[in-house]
Amino acid sequence: MKHQRFKDKVVVRIDKGEDIITSLKAVCKEQQIKTGSILGIGAVGKITIGLLNPNTKQYHSRELVGDHELAPIAGNITTKNGEPYLHLHANVCNADQTSFGGHVSAAVVSVTCEIIIDVIEGTIERTYDSDMGINLFEF
Repeated sequence: MKHQRFKDKVVVRIDKGEDIITSLKAVCKEQQIKTGSILGIGAVGKITIGLLNPNTKQYHSRELVGDHELAPIAGNITTKNGEPYLHLHANVCNADQTSFGGHVSAAVVSVTCEIIIDVIEGTIERTYDSDMGINLFEF
């Protein structure tokens, strides 16, 4: 993974075999990014995406293995307990142009992944909401 900062933007290249979430958290720590937005494209060989069932408060996840294009991956950066917290969603498609989408809990790059982080000055912390079963913005 390589990255370069340009004022309030960080351009990130995540390489083959690297985990997207781990790489982005490392950039956030190194660049001291507490709040921001993420937009990227690329290709993954393995990705786990899911959908939250609001009644059971459980994610129904599906692991996709094989060549998939990220079209795109997007999300935000906040903190939880002072650590970088990423909330990412993606749409991916395979060679048949079958598309899948949802909340990303894991993703490994198969070719490359190009991400732009738009840094927002300040900190937004997340706290767990037991009624919703998710970590919400805390203002």
